Amino acid sequence: MPGVSDSGPSTSSTESATPSARKKVHFGSIHDAVRAGDVTQLSEIVRRGASINEVDTLHKFTPLHWAAHSGSLECLHWLLWHGADVSQVTARGWTAAHISAIRGQDACMQALIINGANLAAQDDRGCTPLHLAATHGHSFTLQIMLRSGVDPSMTDKREWKPVHYAAFHGRLGCLQLLVKWGCSVEDVDYNGNLPVHLAAMEGHLHCFKFLLSRMSSASQGLKAFNDNGENVMDLAQRFFKQNILQFIRGAEYEGNDPTDQETLAFPGHMAAFKGDLEMLKKLIEDGVININERDNNGSTLMHKAAGQGHIECLQWLIKMGADNNITNKAREKPSDVAKRFAHLAAVKLLEGLQKYDIDDENEINENDIRFFIRHGVEGSTDAKDDLGLSESDRTDARGLSKSCRASSSMNDCAERS
Repeated sequence: MPGVSDSGPSTSSTESATPSARKKVHFGSIHDAVRAGDVTQLSEIVRRGASINEVDTLHKFTPLHWAAHSGSLECLHWLLWHGADVSQVTARGWTAAHISAIRGQDACMQALIINGANLAAQDDRGCTPLHLAATHGHSFTLQIMLRSGVDPSMTDKREWKPVHYAAFHGRLGCLQLLVKWGCSVEDVDYNGNLPVHLAAMEGHLHCFKFLLSRMSSASQGLKAFNDNGENVMDLAQRFFKQNILQFIRGAEYEGNDPTDQETLAFPGHMAAFKGDLEMLKKLIEDGVININERDNNGSTLMHKAAGQGHIECLQWLIKMGADNNITNKAREKPSDVAKRFAHLAAVKLLEGLQKYDIDDENEINENDIRFFIRHGVEGSTDAKDDLGLSESDRTDARGLSKSCRASSSMNDCAERS
């Protein structure tokens, strides 16, 4: 059998060049052998008559449960190949797949799926392994299950889906992955709570921002009431989540209707929002707008382009000397807006992360936790001491830009603004 030798991992670890260390540890039960990852003693104990599905007295775990819990992959393979029951459950209704999801044991989960584990199995609360992986933030384990074809829209007894669990527990990586796989962020639970309500009541600002950005209407998301008549502002106030309150009071939402009067008053922002580089160039080069002009929410052209992931517009604005350190009323730089909307290529460009090679800005590497840190995911925008400008500097800069003629360099114009 591949991956399993007759000697097992315990042979090399229990023998030494010194005679005093050559004594082999003998485990009293099949469960102890599995927890230690000792395949040799596991097989010996089974040959002596122990049941391969024996339940321990304390936790009601079978050897397969313990293998999934401890990540003893060799033992798990041996148990599966010798007929261990993948459907057997603990007192809480957990299968070995549930345990793998809780512990984030990716390789064990893969082996269980190959051997017929039921990923739709529900525990005593109605949770599937998918719910539990989202709860504990194991995004790579979650991805393995999603790739197997499991339905990510299953609900538990409270009508919570995996997206609700990810939002409630602040698991942004899992939340992004679930949305990428088509999960809706506008489904309600049995109390009428949207995922954004749950993120607000727990104070998970990074998830709160992301959920609003993925809703069909961010303003409707802020106004939506649950069955208790509470919106996100009410929940944030009740649970003293000041970070959520501060964001709501000063936030800019990039998904505004582009036909409203406020948007039409800022044609450069509309061009940046749409990624219309030719129009953007014409407006700036003709002196109609200033390259660092702000709208009513304090956003610059770079904020708008970053929120939509328009790389060419961002590259041109940077080349022309646009200031990427200006913050909007929500205290976000353009790079923060790009993070909120998960435009990783824009984040890389704006933050100058040249040492990281991203082949696909939409791909999420859940196998490397440092990925989420270096791309500003998992809350890195939650507590930034951003640079601020005075109110006088926040005014419309068009008047100044009109004095900049085509004969003047665009960089000089930007500096004077």
